Amino acid sequence: MALKDYVIRAVDEEAGVLAFAARTTELVERARQIHGCSPTAAAALGRLLTASAMMGLMLKSEKDNVTLRVEGGGPAGVLLAFSDSKGGVKGYIANPEADLPLNEKEKLDVGGVVGRQGTLTVIKDLGLKDPYVGQVPLVSGEIAEDLTYYFAKSEQIPSAVSLGVLVDRDERVRAAGGFIVQLLPNADENTAIFIEENIKAMKPVTQLIDAENSPEELLHMALPGFKLKFLAKNEVGYRCSCSRERLESVIVSLGREEVEQILKEKGKMELVCQYCRKKYEFDKDEVSHLFENA
Repeated sequence: MALKDYVIRAVDEEAGVLAFAARTTELVERARQIHGCSPTAAAALGRLLTASAMMGLMLKSEKDNVTLRVEGGGPAGVLLAFSDSKGGVKGYIANPEADLPLNEKEKLDVGGVVGRQGTLTVIKDLGLKDPYVGQVPLVSGEIAEDLTYYFAKSEQIPSAVSLGVLVDRDERVRAAGGFIVQLLPNADENTAIFIEENIKAMKPVTQLIDAENSPEELLHMALPGFKLKFLAKNEVGYRCSCSRERLESVIVSLGREEVEQILKEKGKMELVCQYCRKKYEFDKDEVSHLFENA
C-alpha cells in the first residue's frame, strides 16, 4: 500500500518547541511530470513545494494562503510555490530543463541551479487589506538554509529547516519531504543547542523518508525525549485552481487592442496555466463576447 503525502504539526509547550513535518513524495513527482523537470530542477522545485506545504499548515484561517518566490539568478530562473491551508499545493519553475553536474558532495547541485545572488520572498494572504510580504537575500540557494534565515530575520523565529528530494535513476522522485522546528519564546538556550546538535547528527531526510519513516517518526528523531503533542494532520497534494473563467479575466486585462492583434496573427487566443500546463483556447466570437460584457 502506497504511503500518503501529509503534513503534521506538533508542539511541546513546556520545552517551547513547535514543529512541522511532511512527506511529499507523490506531490513532488506530480510536479516533476507536469513541468518536465530535470533531476536538479525537480529537487529545487520539490524542496520549495515541501516548504510551502508545511507553511500552509501554519496558517490560521481556511481562506489564508502562502506563496514562496525564489529568484537566485541561476539557470532554473524564477521558482514559485503556493499552498493553501487545506493541503492544496502547486508550483512553477521558469526553466524546468535546467540541470548541472553533481556538486562536490556528489549530490544534486540545487544551489547552483537556483543561484545564490537573489532573494527569497514570502507572501501571506491572511484576508487583510494587504498581504504580508517578507523578503531576504538568499544564503545558499539550497532552499532550507534560505528559509532558516528568512524565519530568523523576517519573522524573528529561531528555526531549523530540513528539506530533501531524492530522484531515482529513471528520474522519478523516489522520496521527498522535510521538517521545520521552531523555538517558542519560552525555550531556553540549552534546548536550542540540543536541537541543533541532534539535527546535525541525523541521517539525510530523504534517506529517512525512503526508508518509510513517517512525518511523526521524523519529528521524534529530530526531537528525542520531547513530549510532543500532535495537533493537526493535513493530507497534501498537487492541486491547481485554474479555470476558464479565471483566464477570461486575464484576456480582458490584456486590453482589446493587444488581444485583437493576437487574433489577427493566430486566429485564436491560447493560454496555458503556468502551474498545471493546461491549455485553454478562445475563438474570435468568445473573445468579442468577453469584451462586450467586461
